[in-house]
Amino acid sequence: MTSIEINEVTNVSSKAEMTAGASGFANTVGDAATPLLELKEICKRYGQIDVLTNVSFTVNKAEVIGLLGDNGAGKSTLVKTISGVVQPDQGELVWDGKPVQFNSREVSANYGVETIFQDSALVDSMSIARNIFMGREIRNRFGFMDLRQMREIAAEVLKTIVAIEGIDSPDKLVGSLSGGQKQAVAIARAVHFKRSLLVLDEPTSALAVRATEALFDYLRHLRDQGLSSILVTHDLYDAYRICDRFVVMSRGRTILKAAKSETSIEELTEKVSRG
Repeated sequence: MTSIEINEVTNVSSKAEMTAGASGFANTVGDAATPLLELKEICKRYGQIDVLTNVSFTVNKAEVIGLLGDNGAGKSTLVKTISGVVQPDQGELVWDGKPVQFNSREVSANYGVETIFQDSALVDSMSIARNIFMGREIRNRFGFMDLRQMREIAAEVLKTIVAIEGIDSPDKLVGSLSGGQKQAVAIARAVHFKRSLLVLDEPTSALAVRATEALFDYLRHLRDQGLSSILVTHDLYDAYRICDRFVVMSRGRTILKAAKSETSIEELTEKVSRG
């Protein structure tokens, strides 16, 4: 089984912090009262099909949002929009009070968004170290990958950001890890590169009960440190346990936006099933 324990991000070695900054991906956000992300009247159309219609909601700093809805509700397209994979036809994204255009995953990542898809977007045939730095490899002055430095930093990341049962080396192949361990590696990568918003697309679908609980504990710790998460899930009971607010979608529209104190598992179930 997988056990995940987060420590303070500030415990990461200065060497790791310097590398994150040098990569250009280090991220900071401003006033805590300003929403981290605002979606304003987002629309997306494919041919004659309206996939997203006037979708609007906010993600505040240090909170977990549950993005809920049945198949075909538009959740996947919205996740891709936030991630920079899909550009909206209409509407506006506002990051920390300023309008932005997420034209690619690299751009959204540069602002502080990390999307963790169901398969964790990891490469099974590569080591943990190579996966942590995939697409952001450290290179020496000759342009070659500095495998030794990436391995050293990866070992420090695994030691200080997460402690994952069964992982004792950054050289371990990702293909040998369990589903929970893969999720932990993906999240550790996001935290190391100073992300402010994690978007998790059905992260618990392949996890055992203990691994799911460990993941939720991890998200709570991240929230306590000021990071925000959007959790996309079909499991409404899981969502109700971990999320602070909920956005329910149906046929490309938002049909409910409510804080946990303003709704119930019964209402969420009714909205999702009848939306």
